[in-house]
Amino acid sequence: MATNHEPVLGYVVLYVKDVAESVAFYAKAFGYPVRRLDESHRWGELETGNTTIAFTPIHQHETDDLTGAVHNPGSCRERPPMEVCFVYSDVDAAYKHAVENGAVAVSEPELKEWGQKVGYVRDIDGNVVRMGSHVNPPK
Repeated sequence: MATNHEPVLGYVVLYVKDVAESVAFYAKAFGYPVRRLDESHRWGELETGNTTIAFTPIHQHETDDLTGAVHNPGSCRERPPMEVCFVYSDVDAAYKHAVENGAVAVSEPELKEWGQKVGYVRDIDGNVVRMGSHVNPPK
């Protein structure tokens, strides 16, 4: 019997040093309301639309034992093989707000050849966050 599997991206999980601190930072720097922070401070979520951004401790036996330990980049010249991108109608204002609220400036917003205005910051754990506009559809 064939089934119809239509996947939905449900969560992006960031492994962080301090879940409560990261949830508070993302809420303040990027403007997302907190959906939940469990009492153990081992899981937090933001209200981010259809896909939830969640936070969990960088080391926990449940996942370390199953899938291996998480390793952060060794320097600010390295980065993980993924980034989070938040889309804003006013990228310049959002970038300024993020930096004023603790994000580390990497690259100020600029218009890219593919039609998106993009700036980069790092969060309090060193993760790269792209702050961009919607990409213009091809002509």
